[in-house]
Amino acid sequence: MTGEEDTVTTQLNPYLTFAGKAREALEFYHSVFGGDVSLTTFREFGTDDPALADQIMHGLLRTAAGHVIMAADLPPGMELRRGNANTVSLSGDDTEQLRGWWEQLSSGGVVNVPLEKQMWGDEFGQCEDRFGTPWMVNIAQPHP
Repeated sequence: MTGEEDTVTTQLNPYLTFAGKAREALEFYHSVFGGDVSLTTFREFGTDDPALADQIMHGLLRTAAGHVIMAADLPPGMELRRGNANTVSLSGDDTEQLRGWWEQLSSGGVVNVPLEKQMWGDEFGQCEDRFGTPWMVNIAQPHP
């Protein structure tokens, strides 16, 4: 360790894509996680296409906890293809916070694995929120 661990020079975060729902999704995630949200439309970047003008070209949610979610809408003509190759994972030992996030994210969505104690000893759940974004929540438990 060099003592420079506090300096962030890179960041890894999810970038979610939506078909006209990026604004609504980021506003929802803002209601769940808090923080600051920034939205830029295609109009702000000069498009004259009325079907695209108010769609989100780039959105960013940065929470006080340091989480970052980015999102955008697909331009017309591009197909949104959801798959099972990527999932947003939340983990830690703050039981109350993680359960609260789980309740909000799974509400109106589909619970694939209920949030409950698993064979490895932690509480774990998996869901898709109402926008189709897959989430995993793992609440670490004290292990002897």
